[in-house]
Order: sequence, then structure tokens, then C-alpha cells
Amino acid sequence: MLLACRELKISFDAVPVLTGGYFHLEEKEKAAIVGINGAGKSTLLNLISGRLSPEDGSVTLQKGATFGYLTQHQGLESSATIYDELASARASVFALEKALRDTEEQISVASGTKLESLMNEYSQLSHRFEEAGGYAVRSEITGVLKGLGFSEDEFSKSCGVLSGGEKTRVALGKLLLTNPDLILLDEPTNHLDIASVAWLETYLKDYPGAVLIVSHDRYFMDRVVKKIIEVEQGRISMYSGNYTAYAEKKAAEREVALKHYYNQQKMIRHEEEVITKLKSFNREKSIKRAESREKRLEKIERLEKPRELNDSMHLTLSSSAVSGQVVLSVENLSKRFGSRQLFEHLDFTLRRGEKTALIGENGSGKTTILKILTGAMTPDEGRIRLGAQVEIGYYDQEQHTFNENNTLFDEIRESYPAMTDTEIRNLLASFLFTGDDVFKPIPALSGGERGRLSLAKLMLSPCNFLILDEPTNHLDIVSREILEEALSSFEGTLLFVSHDRYFINRLARRTLELDGKGLTEYIGNYDDYLEKKAQLSSRTDDAASGTARAKAPTDSALRRQEKKEEQTRRRRQENELKKTEARIETLEEAIRLTEEEMSLPDNATDPHKLMDLTEKLTGLREELDGLYEKWESLTDPDP
Repeated sequence: MLLACRELKISFDAVPVLTGGYFHLEEKEKAAIVGINGAGKSTLLNLISGRLSPEDGSVTLQKGATFGYLTQHQGLESSATIYDELASARASVFALEKALRDTEEQISVASGTKLESLMNEYSQLSHRFEEAGGYAVRSEITGVLKGLGFSEDEFSKSCGVLSGGEKTRVALGKLLLTNPDLILLDEPTNHLDIASVAWLETYLKDYPGAVLIVSHDRYFMDRVVKKIIEVEQGRISMYSGNYTAYAEKKAAEREVALKHYYNQQKMIRHEEEVITKLKSFNREKSIKRAESREKRLEKIERLEKPRELNDSMHLTLSSSAVSGQVVLSVENLSKRFGSRQLFEHLDFTLRRGEKTALIGENGSGKTTILKILTGAMTPDEGRIRLGAQVEIGYYDQEQHTFNENNTLFDEIRESYPAMTDTEIRNLLASFLFTGDDVFKPIPALSGGERGRLSLAKLMLSPCNFLILDEPTNHLDIVSREILEEALSSFEGTLLFVSHDRYFINRLARRTLELDGKGLTEYIGNYDDYLEKKAQLSSRTDDAASGTARAKAPTDSALRRQEKKEEQTRRRRQENELKKTEARIETLEEAIRLTEEEMSLPDNATDPHKLMDLTEKLTGLREELDGLYEKWESLTDPDP
């Protein structure tokens, strides 16, 4: 066992954050920590890393094991170049390389015993250098940098001039190259585009050590982890499987708990009715019986109704007047910044009711297109036409206009006076503003909080064409799901930029990919886009080589195949379990009958008969012992 956390407890300002529970990680295991914002996920990582000390409980890391930790807002104070900063993670390998070059120089002028000694030293250094991966170290550093979205032109850029997001990417690359036994990552995908997230998924799945991630990226968790650590109401719980498996188990658990709750409520009501009826007889015996039932009822441990985090949080998007059939028409759109041509000659049309995702690498121009469509930026060339009766609602992460004299609550009430206090609170809770947070003054809000408030207001606006730029940033999983439900039922037109592939899968019916070659349209969601792109790539390869190749299965096809195989395996396991249980029952009965036969007076005095029965009994018991072991393995939840 690499890591074990037992009954961790910690409070801040006398408010309990973690109150207990248990989880463990094995070597090479990949796991994710989930929970609503403020549940204590980052606190748990800080306890594991030793940045915080628990008030009670223990964190046990395998003796001699190393770990690396990437926080959400990783500070990186360095004047080195991006490449040199990552290379510093492999300083020992480069030191070996220098020692080899120095030894080569000495060998070139040495002779006799000195030469022999240097040759032995060189041989040992070469062996250590090869074992440390020295011959591949430069290509590995380059691969990590490119995987994280840095072009070769940027390798020589100083870390001192990088943005916060770029510094976090450099820190992530440096951490990956240190190769610790355990990697702790807090929201590692926040500053990555879709291509970089996909690269990171592959890297972490193949990583030889263990990985523990805090993430709200459900698609990422489905692809990488095999265990979920849940932090809910202070308690830590452990689930096997990826995020989807966890969500299904949680739903099933809640259904069972809800059934128990309602059954108990029914029983309590029945008892109360019986007690009332007995008391109404007004006889000494019936009153005593009523009192006895009351005492029994008082001793019952009352079950709490299972709490669904979004029970009272539902958003409904109401569009204004119905727009024309063609909502937006874009022709020959081009934009340049200085000498850099961002995009040119883009053409596309959006029709009423369409939900379209705009995807592409960071810096490809997605946000620029949205700003041009809303009039916040002017194109160099091109024509943009809005359809009849189109009302745009725009969410931009960077620009949020509020009355700085208001609180959050006042901001919503001022904009939508018809809403009740409960409706305002429920809306704000959907975007992570709960309790006294709703009375926080606007100037005190962080950038992320301003973004969430802007999104909350947009959800209430009576527009029929929504344009959203990364709407799920700064939202936890519950809030993302609430937003998805609202947008799914929105009858207007939707165009959005997002790197949340789970979000894209839920909403998009059309995907536009922006790259250096232009804009390519794919019908369907993100998985459909991957499948069709793989097919196009395969056809291109076939045409280039002139030979037909077997197409590699796509991610969605692989997932369908894996699901089918898992269902087949489970059916076989269930059938085998039934057969095993039936055989166990038969053997147990045969053993009982044999023992009875051995106890008969005639058999007890017949040595030959007794020996035969003893051998038979021994064989039955040995077979039964084997079946018991088989039954245990078949009922193991993680075979």
C-alpha cells in the first residue's frame, strides 16, 4: 500500500471541514477526489502533502516513497527559459552527461594505467546514464512541452514573462518529469486545451507511479482513474471504478437509502396511528400498550432523508420571441493581429434551435470569433448577418458589468424584481453562492465569482441566441450538471466554446473545429467528432500509401466494445455463481447424508464400509472447500 488516510479531522475557524473516513492508494493506482466546491478536496491534498497537519487521524505514506504536488495556482518564480526550467527536473541526468563528456576529454590525452582507470569510470558512467534514460531525455522534455501546448518557438521564452496559466503548465511539465512515486494534482486541466488534456490523459494512464487528482472534468476522470475518493459533508468515502461508475453507484445508494427512509416513515406513521387508536379506547390496558409502543418508537434511530445536492436547484432558460430560421450567417471572416493571421475566409451558418460547439487549440481564435459575433471586436474582412428577431445573450469570462454598490443578492433582485427571495437564493446556490455568500459585496468578488454571477444573470435573460465562452470554468460538477440541464431544455440557439468534453457531449449536436487550415464542420458531439476525424485520417493515410489499412477503433467504439465485454463477463460470472451455489447446496446435502450413513450401527461396525464412507466424505469436503474459495472469488466486487 502506497498511501493510507484514516479518520482525518480538521477545522478552520471552528468550522469542521473533514470529519473522518478512510481511503488508500496502491502503487501505480490512479484515483480522483470529487466533491462540491468547499467540500475539502484541496485541504485533503494539503494534508497528504504535509502542508497542513490534521487535528486527528493519520496520513501514512510508504517508507521511502516520493511525491510531487501541483496546486491550483502554482507559483513559478524563475527567469530560466521554459525548456531549461523543465530540464532542471532532470538535472542529475544532465550532470551525468557532463561527466561523460569530461571523461571523454580526459581519455583523449591519457595513457597507461590512467587510461585504463578512466575507461572503467566511463563504462560505469555510461551504464548509469543509460539506466537514467539519458539518451532520450531531450526528446522526452520536448514531448512533454509540446504535449502541454508549447510550440518550439516558445521553448526559449523566459518564464518571467509567462501568464499565470502558462506558468502552471510549465510547473506541471516539470513535476511530470521528476517522476515521483505519487503525483498530487489539483485541477490540472484548467489551463489546457482539449488536445493537451487528451495528451495528459495518455501520459497519466501510462505513468509508472500513482496519481491522485482533484478534478471537475468528468470526461478526464472517466479516461484516467479507476478509483474515486468522495468528500461529502466532511466524510471521506472510497469507490472503485471511474467517474461514471461512481455516479451510478451514488444514484443506486441514494435510491436504496430513500427507500429505507420512506419505509421507516411509513412504519412510524402506522405506529403513531395505532398509539392514537389505543389511547382513544381510554382503558387502562390499552393505554399501557400505547405507552409501551411509544417507548419503542422513541428508541428507534430515525433515518435522515438522503440529501440530493441539487434538489432545490433547477434553472429554466426562457427565450424571447422566436427567431427566424437562419439565426446567423458568416461569410469570408478574417482576422489578423500584427503579422499573425489568426484565421481567414471562414464561412458558417447557424439555424434556429441548433446547439453548436466551437473547438480548437488555445490561441486558434475561438474567443476572437465570439467577440466579433457580438460586436466587441471588428473583423478585418467578412460579413456577419443576424436573422430576424434574434436577441443575443453573451457570456464572456473577461467582461462582467455589475453595480459595484450591490451585493450578489441585490444584483439579481435589481435586475429581476419579480423573483422571490427563495428563487434568488436557489439561483445563486446553483452557481455556488450559499449562506451568507449571497450578501457579499460585488467589489469583494474574485474573478471566478464574478464569472459565476454573470452566468447566473445570463441564465435569466430572455434571449433566443446564447453565445458562451467557457461557461463551466469555476463550476463544480453539480453546478455543471444543473447548467447542462438548463441548456439542454433551452429552445433557442446555442453557440459555445468549451474544453469540457463531457459538457460538449451532453449539449452539442454539431461541432466546428478551428485550426490553421480553417473551419471544419462535424455533425454530432465530441465523441462523434473524434470518430469522424479518425475515419477521415484513416482515408487520408490509405490514399497516401495506396494500400487499404484496417481502421483503428475509435475511442467511442472502444468504449462500446469494453462495455459489451464487461456485460458479457458479468453475465458469465453470474451464471457461474449460480452453478457454484447450486453445487455447494448439493455437496452440503451429500455430506449430511454421508455423515448420517456413517453413524448407522451396521456401518459403524463394518470397517470396509466405514473406510469407503470416510473416503467419500473426504472427497466431498475437499470439493466443497474448493467451491467455497471459488464462490468468494466470484463474489469479489473487484475480480
